[in-house]
Formats: sequence, structure tokens, C-alpha cells
Amino acid sequence: MRALIFDLDGTLVDTVYAHVFAWQQALAEAGMPIDGWRIHRRIGMSGGLFARAVARELGRPLSTSETDALQRRHGEIFEQLLPVRRPLPGAVELLQHLREAKVVHGIATSGSRPLIDSSLEALGVGPGTVVIERGDVARAKPEPDLFLACAERLGVGPKECYVVGDAVWDLLAARRAEMLSIGLMSGGYGDDELTRAGAYRVYRDPAELNDSLDELGVLS
Repeated sequence: MRALIFDLDGTLVDTVYAHVFAWQQALAEAGMPIDGWRIHRRIGMSGGLFARAVARELGRPLSTSETDALQRRHGEIFEQLLPVRRPLPGAVELLQHLREAKVVHGIATSGSRPLIDSSLEALGVGPGTVVIERGDVARAKPEPDLFLACAERLGVGPKECYVVGDAVWDLLAARRAEMLSIGLMSGGYGDDELTRAGAYRVYRDPAELNDSLDELGVLS
């Protein structure tokens, strides 16, 4: 049996660049302007690692209160930018296909509720789907905790799982979890970057993955 564990932002929903702009605006409001591309390269990291990366760009550490305030403001701006979430091409159909084919699958995201709720609703994800969020584990990506927790909830071993993600942090976390990884280019990383990060296969978006599930051996 093979199970699929999906990242959320940039993998199933078109939210990566809204996150980038929200972080950029939150940082600018706090007097800490940073180029957008530097933020984009770190989307998908845990909040703590993201804060340390920002501190490195600024040349000074961020206090706990500064980090907390930035995260709150980022969430506010993100909600204003994307009150309605748009699934990436083929994402809804892919998840429906997996449910109908009885392929074991779940979602593991560095995001937290209630920020992810609108995305899950847009995807048609109901209570029957395993969803692991940031608050469920001690450490987020690129640590493997999210994916390992999802596999445990799904009742499968790590070596029976594919991780599907759009960022190198997803693929690094998958490797640490001893899971094969599938890269999607829908979050802004290129084929070459995802391949170098360890992706077993790279697809354009969820629609192309849905058309290629036979390559993964998950369909009976």
C-alpha cells in the first residue's frame, strides 16, 4: 500500500504569493523591509526558522514578542488578501479521485487553524480526511514531525508514504522522515530545484499529478 501526504499552501491551494506579500507587508510595517524573493525562498519553513532567517537578513535577532507580533500581523494581512481561497488546477479533482479509489491520503501543513480552514473548505476536505497542522507537533518543516504524525494517524509506515510538496523544505522533511517525495512546480520552485532536493517525480500541478498516479503505483 502507498499513501499520499500533501502539503497545503502552494501544493493544493494557490496561496504562496499571498503569504509572501503578507509577510513582506508585516515586516515593512515593523520597520524591517525585506525583498519579496528572499521571503519566497523560505515559505514553508516553521515560524521559528523563518524568524531566524529574517533575523539573519536584518543582521539582528528578533525578540519573542517581535516574532509573535509579526506572525499575528501576517495572518491578518493574509486573510484580507485572500478571504476566498482558490484551489490549484486539479486539486479538488485529485482529492476526490483518491477518495473514490480508496487511496490512503492526508494533509500535513505548517499552517495553523483558523488560517487554514478556508483552504480546506475550498478543497472540499471534510472531517474524514486526516489533517495535521502546526499545533499538532513540536517542530515544523524542514523537520519531519508533520509528515511522521500524519503517517501515524493514517496507520501506515513512513516507507509506505509519498510526500507531495511544492517547496524544498517539504522534500527535505520527507527525506528526514524516510519518505519518497513528489515535487509540484505550483509553488514557484523549478523542476531542477525540486529534483536536486530529492523529488522522485516532478509535476506541473495537481492536475498533472492526478493524470500520472499510475506512475506512483498507488492505484490498484
